[in-house]
Amino acid sequence: MSLTSSLYAGASGLVANAASMAAISDNIANTNTTAYKRNQINFSSMVSAQLVQGRYSASGVEAITRSFVSNQGSIQAATNPTDIAIGGAGFFVVTDKATAVTEQDPRFFTRSGSFNVDADGFLKNDAGFYLQGWLADEDGNISPDPSDLNQMNTINIKNIGAQVQPSTEVIINANLDKRGVTGSVGPAGYNAATTASMADYAVNPSTGTKPDFAFTMNIVDSSGGIRRIAMAFLKDTTANTWFAEIYAVPDSDVVGGVRPGQIASGLVRFNPDGSFDQATTTLFGAPGNDPNFAIAASSAAVGVRFAPALGIEAADIDLDLTNFTQFSALSVVNSLNPDGATVGNVTGVEVTEDGKVSALLDNGLVRLVAQIGLATFPNPDELAAVSGNAYSQSSRSGEYSIKQPKLGGAGLIESSALEASNVDLGTEFTSLIVTQRAYSASSKIIVTADQMLEELINIKR
Repeated sequence: MSLTSSLYAGASGLVANAASMAAISDNIANTNTTAYKRNQINFSSMVSAQLVQGRYSASGVEAITRSFVSNQGSIQAATNPTDIAIGGAGFFVVTDKATAVTEQDPRFFTRSGSFNVDADGFLKNDAGFYLQGWLADEDGNISPDPSDLNQMNTINIKNIGAQVQPSTEVIINANLDKRGVTGSVGPAGYNAATTASMADYAVNPSTGTKPDFAFTMNIVDSSGGIRRIAMAFLKDTTANTWFAEIYAVPDSDVVGGVRPGQIASGLVRFNPDGSFDQATTTLFGAPGNDPNFAIAASSAAVGVRFAPALGIEAADIDLDLTNFTQFSALSVVNSLNPDGATVGNVTGVEVTEDGKVSALLDNGLVRLVAQIGLATFPNPDELAAVSGNAYSQSSRSGEYSIKQPKLGGAGLIESSALEASNVDLGTEFTSLIVTQRAYSASSKIIVTADQMLEELINIKR
């Protein structure tokens, strides 16, 4: 009967408004939860068939949950470089375990980017989920595969180990005094064969030729060690011409040269305006060769090479002599800038807008570790929520698509930032009042219908 249906309608109102209260409670409780997405209960009327004309049967209301997953929260600054936010569409791909992740293990999706480097070097957020990405190989190459989640792996910052970058170039800013020292070329016998050489003088001044000017540069070898390489110059009587040698200090570091420790010898010439004359310089081989010297590996059998006891790889060093001059001023080295880096360990992390994660080393190197991929969905509001402010794919959300940040509609990555909850407390408190009133009104329906049924029962007495 219609009166009984009123009871059911009132009860459905209680259930629906209780669900609304639950959603509001969750929203308020998660106001400060990183990247939390608010839920809202919408009400939909239910209609039953009206079998008898003129009689109305109440059907009540049902609660429909709507999630605002696609609504962007504000981006707030953070101090941790591994706190990362997504500006735009997409979700981080995460797992609930760091290692031995198989195809059968679930992948989850979250916008909660409060990641920290754990004791094992993995990027793990506050909810215990591990960040997935495409890992770089030893050469720093990354091959993203947007179609297969199984090609992504847990990002680890510390397992790259210590890193070394051997030197390949030295930038020299120096001047040779055009006036020379005495105008002589040193002891008799100094010639292209370099008997009584400047390399000899570095070992024993009594047997070698003292240079007019010399300087030493440090280069990093393949094992991260420092090798000292000297360049020495002796003014020739020919204008704008200098005898020159390149040799190792100590001489025992290099074997196989014409003289102990010697790497190269020849002439260095300058133009009348004081600039370096590469076209006629022979220190680097044939006239016109690029300024460069090479030392073969310790394992080499012949030629100028590192001593076998060092056990290191070959070195090939380019010299930038753009600012190498000859003026009538004191010989001086203004600066020597070799590249390369000695052994370095990880001290920090850097994340770029396009999702590249790099390790910062204490020797100044930056090593690319991984590329973050972002998952997008046709209908992200229908993702299924899981504990830890994350989601899983559902039939109504559609299939995921993994993209590099800033490509194909995916958002960008903001480092040292977190996405705030999209909950507005003013709206929630207003909804709280409305829901409480509606719940009370529904309870009144039940009380009133009960009183009417009691009157009906009392007719019999």
